[in-house]
Amino acid sequence: QVQLVESGGGLVQAGGSLRLSCAASGRTFSIYAMGWFRQAPGKEREIVATMSWRDRSTYYAASVKGRFTISRDITKNAVYLQMNNLQSEDTCVYYCGVRTGITGPFGSWGQGTQVTVTS
Repeated sequence: QVQLVESGGGLVQAGGSLRLSCAASGRTFSIYAMGWFRQAPGKEREIVATMSWRDRSTYYAASVKGRFTISRDITKNAVYLQMNNLQSEDTCVYYCGVRTGITGPFGSWGQGTQVTVTS
């Protein structure tokens, strides 16, 4: 099992920036990829960005491409999400997840961190 702890959420004005952090512990040797997801009230969780642990290849949702950047520090088993030019539609609970196989779903969700963007 991998345990995840997110941090860095908060309240920011539209156009502002935040940086989210996610620290992994436990069976971190089993990580193939880490990613950020978000969920608004009454909606399903959606993918934001993911990064392969081995070759650092990335994926971004169209809605955040060019504004958000995912990065990692493999020595700390951590992944980060730099969010710039935040908009009100980015207001969500953000979750960190891991994939422990070459394919398959992400899981082992952290507790989430709230991001609120005010206009």
